Amino acid sequence: MKTIITVVAFFITSLLVAQTQFEQGMGNALKMWGEGKSAEATALLERIALAEKGSWLPNYYIGLIATTDAFQTKDKEKITALLTKAQQVVDIETAKDEKNPELMVLQAMIYTAWIVYDPMTNGMKYGAKAQAIYEKALIIAPNNPRVVFCKAEYEIGGAKFWKQDTTPMCEQVRKSIELFDSFKPESAFYPNWGKDRAEATLKTCGGK
Repeated sequence: MKTIITVVAFFITSLLVAQTQFEQGMGNALKMWGEGKSAEATALLERIALAEKGSWLPNYYIGLIATTDAFQTKDKEKITALLTKAQQVVDIETAKDEKNPELMVLQAMIYTAWIVYDPMTNGMKYGAKAQAIYEKALIIAPNNPRVVFCKAEYEIGGAKFWKQDTTPMCEQVRKSIELFDSFKPESAFYPNWGKDRAEATLKTCGGK
């Protein structure tokens, strides 16, 4: 999950000086996140979300930060608080657009974080839900690299658990890297992370 932070931070620092308050605020928030200041970044994004209700991006990054942090802690109370926050903002934006593939990937990541935290309790509860979201997202956005990669990554985890062949999923990881190479974000702060994770996954991919 640290690679998400690194890629986003690098992307933000490579942008030209922002021209609007929204761009300045988003750039500053994501820069803070890249510096490891999750709480400060989230607080700024929350202010931006209140001021820019027409944009789903501030709440998306609030959710992404919270979910990423949840993967990196074992503390039950912190995980619960982080994933509750992530779910709240995803619910807000999904109510506006239930076919946004980036929000769908984030929702599946939230479910996966719950599963990773407590597989015995949450595997049955969230496993099928995450898979169903990825299937739906793939229909909506078959060429979105995060949809293709995250779905494959999720399925690799399940295949390894059940000692099944991961080769078909690895081919999808390979496909996602090609999609990352040709992907063009819709705006400066549109999600553009994942290629490094896909490349790292491919290096260790294949077999059982």
